Amino acid sequence: MAHLNFSDFYTVPNLKFDIGRLRTDLDLVLKKRKFQSPGVTNFGAISLNQIPNDENSTKGNNVRGIYWTIPDETGKEVKRDIPIDESKYTQLVPEFKKTYFEEVYETLKKKFKLGRVRLLLKEPRSTLSWHKDPEPRLHIPIITNKGCAMVIENVAKHLPADGNVTITNNTKYHNFFNGGEQDRIHLVACVLENPFK
Repeated sequence: MAHLNFSDFYTVPNLKFDIGRLRTDLDLVLKKRKFQSPGVTNFGAISLNQIPNDENSTKGNNVRGIYWTIPDETGKEVKRDIPIDESKYTQLVPEFKKTYFEEVYETLKKKFKLGRVRLLLKEPRSTLSWHKDPEPRLHIPIITNKGCAMVIENVAKHLPADGNVTITNNTKYHNFFNGGEQDRIHLVACVLENPFK
Protein backbone atom coordinates (compact mmCIF):
# COMPACT_ATOMS: atom_id res chain seq x y z
CA MET A 1 0.00 0.00 0.00
CA ALA A 2 1.34 3.46 -0.93
CA HIS A 3 2.22 5.91 1.82
CA LEU A 4 0.41 9.24 1.65
CA ASN A 5 2.69 12.27 1.59
CA PHE A 6 1.17 15.39 3.16
CA SER A 7 4.26 17.57 2.55
CA ASP A 8 2.13 20.13 0.67
CA PHE A 9 0.06 20.73 3.83
CA TYR A 10 1.98 22.51 6.60
CA THR A 11 0.29 22.87 10.00
CA VAL A 12 1.85 25.90 11.69
CA PRO A 13 3.10 24.93 15.17
CA ASN A 14 2.16 26.96 18.27
CA LEU A 15 -0.52 28.98 16.48
CA LYS A 16 -4.18 28.34 17.18
CA PHE A 17 -7.28 30.54 17.16
CA ASP A 18 -10.63 30.38 18.99
CA ILE A 19 -13.18 28.84 16.61
CA GLY A 20 -16.11 29.86 18.82
CA ARG A 21 -15.10 33.52 18.59
CA LEU A 22 -14.49 33.25 14.83
CA ARG A 23 -17.96 31.75 14.31
CA THR A 24 -19.65 34.36 16.53
CA ASP A 25 -17.98 37.24 14.69
CA LEU A 26 -18.60 35.58 11.32
CA ASP A 27 -22.32 35.81 12.09
CA LEU A 28 -21.89 39.53 12.87
CA VAL A 29 -19.95 40.17 9.65
CA LEU A 30 -22.51 38.31 7.52
CA LYS A 31 -25.19 40.71 8.76
CA LYS A 32 -23.18 43.58 7.20
CA ARG A 33 -21.58 41.98 4.13
CA LYS A 34 -22.55 39.28 1.68
CA PHE A 35 -20.33 36.84 -0.19
CA GLN A 36 -19.38 38.00 -3.70
CA SER A 37 -19.40 35.42 -6.48
CA PRO A 38 -17.50 36.99 -9.39
CA GLY A 39 -18.46 34.68 -12.26
CA VAL A 40 -17.92 31.44 -10.32
CA THR A 41 -20.80 29.19 -9.30
CA ASN A 42 -21.02 27.74 -5.78
CA PHE A 43 -18.21 30.03 -4.57
CA GLY A 44 -18.14 33.27 -2.62
CA ALA A 45 -15.60 35.63 -1.08
CA ILE A 46 -15.53 38.46 1.44
CA SER A 47 -12.30 40.46 1.63
CA LEU A 48 -10.80 41.15 5.06
CA ASN A 49 -8.15 43.50 3.72
CA GLN A 50 -7.78 45.95 0.88
CA ILE A 51 -5.35 48.28 -0.80
CA PRO A 52 -5.37 51.34 1.53
CA ASN A 53 -8.39 53.57 0.84
CA ASP A 54 -9.30 51.60 -2.32
CA GLU A 55 -12.69 49.90 -1.94
CA ASN A 56 -12.48 48.70 -5.55
CA SER A 57 -9.57 46.43 -4.58
CA THR A 58 -12.14 44.14 -2.91
CA LYS A 59 -14.56 43.95 -5.85
CA GLY A 60 -14.95 42.09 -9.12
CA ASN A 61 -11.92 40.19 -10.41
CA ASN A 62 -9.83 41.52 -7.51
CA VAL A 63 -11.65 38.98 -5.33
CA ARG A 64 -10.24 36.10 -7.40
CA GLY A 65 -6.94 37.01 -9.08
CA ILE A 66 -4.82 35.17 -11.60
CA TYR A 67 -4.65 31.38 -11.77
CA TRP A 68 -3.82 28.63 -14.27
CA THR A 69 -6.03 25.72 -15.22
CA ILE A 70 -6.27 22.77 -17.62
CA PRO A 71 -9.89 23.16 -18.70
CA ASP A 72 -10.37 20.37 -21.22
CA GLU A 73 -9.10 17.14 -22.77
CA THR A 74 -6.36 18.89 -24.79
CA GLY A 75 -4.31 19.10 -21.58
CA LYS A 76 -3.25 22.62 -22.50
CA GLU A 77 -2.69 24.97 -19.56
CA VAL A 78 -4.39 28.37 -19.80
CA LYS A 79 -4.15 31.51 -17.70
CA ARG A 80 -7.32 32.99 -16.24
CA ASP A 81 -8.22 36.31 -14.66
CA ILE A 82 -5.96 39.24 -13.78
CA PRO A 83 -2.66 39.54 -11.89
CA ILE A 84 -2.94 41.04 -8.39
CA ASP A 85 -0.19 42.91 -6.55
CA GLU A 86 -0.79 41.06 -3.29
CA SER A 87 1.75 43.15 -1.37
CA LYS A 88 -0.49 46.23 -1.61
CA TYR A 89 -3.27 44.64 0.50
CA THR A 90 -2.35 46.05 3.91
CA GLN A 91 -5.49 47.73 5.31
CA LEU A 92 -8.24 45.94 7.23
CA VAL A 93 -11.70 46.43 5.72
CA PRO A 94 -13.78 48.60 8.14
CA GLU A 95 -16.47 45.94 8.81
CA PHE A 96 -13.83 43.75 10.48
CA LYS A 97 -12.58 46.38 12.93
CA LYS A 98 -13.30 45.56 16.59
CA THR A 99 -14.01 41.90 15.74
CA TYR A 100 -11.95 38.82 16.53
CA PHE A 101 -10.97 38.81 12.85
CA GLU A 102 -8.94 41.97 13.47
CA GLU A 103 -6.97 40.19 16.21
CA VAL A 104 -6.43 37.16 13.96
CA TYR A 105 -5.35 39.39 11.05
CA GLU A 106 -2.87 41.34 13.21
CA THR A 107 -1.42 38.10 14.64
CA LEU A 108 -0.99 36.57 11.17
CA LYS A 109 0.61 39.77 9.80
CA LYS A 110 3.29 39.59 12.51
CA LYS A 111 4.18 36.01 11.56
CA PHE A 112 3.77 35.96 7.77
CA LYS A 113 4.12 38.23 4.76
CA LEU A 114 0.50 38.29 3.58
CA GLY A 115 -1.38 39.40 0.51
CA ARG A 116 -5.16 39.28 0.27
CA VAL A 117 -7.01 37.76 3.21
CA ARG A 118 -10.54 36.57 2.49
CA LEU A 119 -13.39 34.54 3.86
CA LEU A 120 -14.05 31.91 1.20
CA LEU A 121 -17.34 30.07 0.83
CA LYS A 122 -17.73 26.72 -0.90
CA GLU A 123 -21.36 25.77 -1.16
CA PRO A 124 -22.58 22.20 -0.50
CA ARG A 125 -21.97 19.49 -3.09
CA SER A 126 -19.60 21.58 -5.19
CA THR A 127 -15.94 21.82 -6.18
CA LEU A 128 -13.42 24.37 -7.40
CA SER A 129 -11.74 23.93 -10.77
CA TRP A 130 -8.46 22.03 -11.10
CA HIS A 131 -6.01 24.95 -10.98
CA LYS A 132 -2.84 26.41 -9.52
CA ASP A 133 -2.15 29.81 -7.97
CA PRO A 134 0.94 32.05 -7.92
CA GLU A 135 1.48 31.56 -4.17
CA PRO A 136 0.63 29.26 -1.24
CA ARG A 137 -2.50 29.81 0.86
CA LEU A 138 -2.98 29.92 4.60
CA HIS A 139 -6.22 28.31 5.81
CA ILE A 140 -8.16 28.62 9.05
CA PRO A 141 -11.29 26.50 8.64
CA ILE A 142 -14.25 28.12 10.42
CA ILE A 143 -17.18 25.99 9.23
CA THR A 144 -16.55 22.64 7.60
CA ASN A 145 -17.73 19.04 7.53
CA LYS A 146 -16.18 15.61 6.93
CA GLY A 147 -17.19 15.83 3.27
CA CYS A 148 -14.79 18.74 2.65
CA ALA A 149 -11.26 18.14 1.44
CA MET A 150 -8.39 19.95 -0.23
CA VAL A 151 -6.75 17.96 -3.01
CA ILE A 152 -3.19 18.85 -4.02
CA GLU A 153 -2.06 16.81 -7.01
CA ASN A 154 -3.21 13.32 -5.94
CA VAL A 155 -3.41 13.81 -2.18
CA ALA A 156 -6.67 14.74 -0.43
CA LYS A 157 -6.81 16.05 3.13
CA HIS A 158 -9.65 17.24 5.34
CA LEU A 159 -8.83 20.44 7.25
CA PRO A 160 -10.84 20.43 10.49
CA ALA A 161 -12.28 23.56 12.11
CA ASP A 162 -10.17 23.20 15.25
CA GLY A 163 -8.39 26.58 15.32
CA ASN A 164 -5.22 25.35 13.66
CA VAL A 165 -3.54 27.18 10.79
CA THR A 166 -2.51 25.19 7.71
CA ILE A 167 -0.47 26.50 4.78
CA THR A 168 -1.19 24.67 1.53
CA ASN A 169 1.02 24.51 -1.54
CA ASN A 170 -1.38 26.09 -4.02
CA THR A 171 1.46 26.57 -6.53
CA LYS A 172 0.74 22.94 -7.48
CA TYR A 173 -2.45 21.83 -9.20
CA HIS A 174 -5.24 21.47 -6.65
CA ASN A 175 -8.91 21.90 -5.94
CA PHE A 176 -11.25 21.96 -2.99
CA PHE A 177 -14.51 20.13 -2.75
CA ASN A 178 -17.44 20.26 -0.38
CA GLY A 179 -19.28 16.97 -0.53
CA GLY A 180 -21.35 17.82 2.53
CA GLU A 181 -24.73 19.47 2.88
CA GLN A 182 -23.65 22.66 4.66
CA ASP A 183 -21.53 25.61 3.56
CA ARG A 184 -17.80 25.42 4.06
CA ILE A 185 -16.17 28.71 5.13
CA HIS A 186 -12.42 29.21 5.62
CA LEU A 187 -10.33 32.28 6.32
CA VAL A 188 -7.78 32.10 3.50
CA ALA A 189 -4.70 34.29 3.10
CA CYS A 190 -2.20 34.55 0.27
CA VAL A 191 1.27 33.82 1.69
CA LEU A 192 3.94 35.82 -0.15
CA GLU A 193 6.99 33.92 1.16
CA ASN A 194 6.78 30.33 -0.09
CA PRO A 195 7.62 27.85 2.70
CA PHE A 196 7.58 24.95 0.20
CA LYS A 197 10.65 26.03 -1.80
